[in-house]
Amino acid sequence: MPTSAIELTREQVLAHRLHAHGLVRRAGTPAEVELLDLGVQNSPPGSLPAALSARLAAPLDPAADTEGDPASTQVWSHRGAPHLHRTADLPALAAALWPRDDADAAARLGWQRARLAEVGGAARSAFRTVADAVRAVLTGAMTKGELSAAVTAAVPAELSPYCSPCGVHHVGEQLLRVAGLAGGVRLRGSRPLLLEPIPGWPGPPADDAAGTAALQRTYLRFFAPSTGAEIAGFLGTSRAAAEPDRPEDLVPVRIGRRTAVAPADVVDALRAAEPEPVVRLLPPSDPWLQSRDRELLVPDASLRKAIWRPIGSPGVVLSGVDVVGVWRTRQQRRALRIEVDWAGPRCDVGPEAGRLAVVRGAADVDVV
Repeated sequence: MPTSAIELTREQVLAHRLHAHGLVRRAGTPAEVELLDLGVQNSPPGSLPAALSARLAAPLDPAADTEGDPASTQVWSHRGAPHLHRTADLPALAAALWPRDDADAAARLGWQRARLAEVGGAARSAFRTVADAVRAVLTGAMTKGELSAAVTAAVPAELSPYCSPCGVHHVGEQLLRVAGLAGGVRLRGSRPLLLEPIPGWPGPPADDAAGTAALQRTYLRFFAPSTGAEIAGFLGTSRAAAEPDRPEDLVPVRIGRRTAVAPADVVDALRAAEPEPVVRLLPPSDPWLQSRDRELLVPDASLRKAIWRPIGSPGVVLSGVDVVGVWRTRQQRRALRIEVDWAGPRCDVGPEAGRLAVVRGAADVDVV
């Protein structure tokens, strides 16, 4: 390992990321989108087709059924958020998302950690209890409310604290999500969202199968260089829980005043990367926006605040390696209106607007 950090520029890092994310050379089919090795998020609901289409030679039309392909499955995965994954990867993914100990379990509960810790629901045993209950009660298609009610009835009362917004006791929302894949839940549709059993699911992983080493390496394929905290943040756990599985062949790099690590075998590609004149309309929660190095991705603080909102985040206009604006849509029947709030040099988004219109099933599109 080098004794001193390798110097890289922001442009080199993000140019390499453009290629890794499939934003330069488009894939022929969804199955060829390499980001499926990590997962493509589908929140807000319906953003998945736009994220895939930004990486495809031909955009997906509304009739395209990404869920109908048995080679891919949508599940609750990283941080409990819905992602599309390769079906063959799901057992290994379930093991990677399984907590290695009680501290890891608590960290993976995120915003519900304190609430569930008060009633003993922040332990690894709670994950297994809920996963086993999910597998037992989910015998056919259910809404999320139906599954929550069935699991609540099947688990100890302490795992179902009182929920003020709902006015009832029910199993913790985040606990249900992060244990859902282990219990064999797949997601179908959006209005309504239906939960179904994954065919042939082997059941929750063994405790000693837990480990994120392979998943961390996959993350670094798309987001190198990163820090340990950034990797853990994407996985939805703590840095301490992720550290034992840290890949061994990482080398230190420096981007300005920021230090991080990258796999040794990608350093040459990082050094050689040059910006490409691509323009893309990326939806909220697109993989490009999932990196935790937000100051590198978007140096302007006010623009970062506009992009990553607690609720109702916009899409972004990507020009080369820079986010130069945010966009929202209004649609009336088959007329799509894309409203762009520019924050940098304007670029021609016409071709990408036309592709988004196909995804949304619109016959006409107007950019303002």
